Amino acid sequence: MKKFRLLVQFLKGSGITYCFAILSVLFLAITGAIAPLVIKVTIDSVIGDLPVDLPLGLNKLIERADAIGFTKNNLWIILVVLVGITLFQGLFMFLKGKLPATAAQNSSKRMREKLYDHLMHLPFDYHVKAQTGDIVQRCTSDIETVQNFIGGQLIEALHIVMQVIVVIIIMLSLDARYTLVSIVLTPIVFIITIRFFINMMKIFLMTDEAEGLMSATLQENLTGARVVKAFGAQNFEIEKFDKRNLEYKNLNLKIVKLMADFWAGTDFICMMQHALVIIAGTIWAANGQITIGSIIAFSTYTGMLVWPLRGLGQMMGFLGQAFISLERIYEILNAVPEDYNDGLSDVKIDGDIVFDNVYFEYEKGKPVLDGVSFRIEKGKTVAILGTTGSGKSSLLHLLLRLYDYQKGRITIDGVELKKISRSWIRKNIGIVLQEPFLFSRTIFENIKLGESKSSEKDVHNAAETASIHDAILEFEKGYDTLVGERGVTLSGGQRQRIAIARTVLRNVPILIFDDSLSAVDTETDAQIRKALRKRRKDTTTIIISHRVTTLSEADKILVLDKGRIVESGSHDELIASNGLYRKIWEIQSSLGEDIEP
Repeated sequence: MKKFRLLVQFLKGSGITYCFAILSVLFLAITGAIAPLVIKVTIDSVIGDLPVDLPLGLNKLIERADAIGFTKNNLWIILVVLVGITLFQGLFMFLKGKLPATAAQNSSKRMREKLYDHLMHLPFDYHVKAQTGDIVQRCTSDIETVQNFIGGQLIEALHIVMQVIVVIIIMLSLDARYTLVSIVLTPIVFIITIRFFINMMKIFLMTDEAEGLMSATLQENLTGARVVKAFGAQNFEIEKFDKRNLEYKNLNLKIVKLMADFWAGTDFICMMQHALVIIAGTIWAANGQITIGSIIAFSTYTGMLVWPLRGLGQMMGFLGQAFISLERIYEILNAVPEDYNDGLSDVKIDGDIVFDNVYFEYEKGKPVLDGVSFRIEKGKTVAILGTTGSGKSSLLHLLLRLYDYQKGRITIDGVELKKISRSWIRKNIGIVLQEPFLFSRTIFENIKLGESKSSEKDVHNAAETASIHDAILEFEKGYDTLVGERGVTLSGGQRQRIAIARTVLRNVPILIFDDSLSAVDTETDAQIRKALRKRRKDTTTIIISHRVTTLSEADKILVLDKGRIVESGSHDELIASNGLYRKIWEIQSSLGEDIEP
């Protein structure tokens, strides 16, 4: 029932259209079942002289209207009736195709929008752990699978069920004994169908997961194409992809084998059922127990029973595939989103930040920050230095409320950070990452991304602050230059400076540079920092860097090691002490270059 509820949720908003589609299927089943009756009456009572033998009380209606006598003298009426039935079938067939396809397309559009919106509001931790390729597959391939099932296979399955019900009712009304002969082998077909469905469910799940892994491998390698080429790792990555591809192919071959076995076995049973109907009908007709018209009608109805029932097996296979895809889709929708607007959104943020004995862990019992305490006064610049894994980036994650700390407290201008809404805190903090993400748009659009109402002059001023304005003008199309996917057409330093310009344009009270000056030379680094100080004197700035020259001009430098602050002070104070900072400074000074500790 849970899976059917998921199907109903998927169809939400298109229910009326789909109900009309189901009605059209019902009328199609009824009109389809009338034609054999017309042929039976024509052979037995119009061409022959036997009394009319119709189910559901139709005999009295025909006798009262003297329809048979009139038809004997006007055989063209039979042609008109059959043509009329065919036209109605064509109309209902058209509605059967159009209405569910329309409902499926509309539902898929809404579901894609719902999924995308939900993904945008899921917490940072979800995206860190999820595989991008797998998520893309769920939002595209899995939705398409459900769409195809709703628009095609489900309505076909409903048609089969309705047709079977209508046909069996008519057959039982005509001759119960002949009906029993006509359906004697169908339970075998049904049992094989159920077994086929169960096996297909298992393989479809494995196949879907294999496709997700293959998509993730493809997406990862296309994204990291430059690294793959730089390390000459093409053969290794090709082998990795080929392995995933082989697994996916082998699972698909299992599906093909299952279907082949199913079709072959059910084909044989269906043909045996037809043979039984013809043999039994011939014997009974020879003994005068049934009419020739009944043989033709039951032979037709048997085809309308056994072959669709066999097809129902394939429909059930698609049903299994659709249920797997639905579960994968709703796994995303069941993930708890962040509440962006919970908390205060009218706090005046100036940039006075206090960390008070803050404790944070990603995994229970493994602290990343352990009792961190410090203060950043409004308008001051604080630099953070630390080895890999020391907790530098985690500090920023907490400040942006990408994660919430377990113990201690963080306040901004005296207000507990957890009481401020995520949307408001992120609106007032600008961050530039070491690996900035640029969209496949123009340079102008990338810089203007955070402030869509900014003027051209504002964009140019921000670019000048980031020391990228002159470099942009050197491009043939200037600010209208299209940036390649993820900014690959630009150098690392150019990407970082465009990202800095994008953040500076927002004029936020708190700026964070997460090792975002690492790809620029020392001279450009100094120019950017000078321009930033001149542009926003009251901005609270946090700089993470491994370059001592970048850190040295900060009002305060924090040295992190294993989640604790082991040193704190100005550049001169830390040089005077014999700690980690001085050792790094001595190494970089002796080598005459910047070195990552």
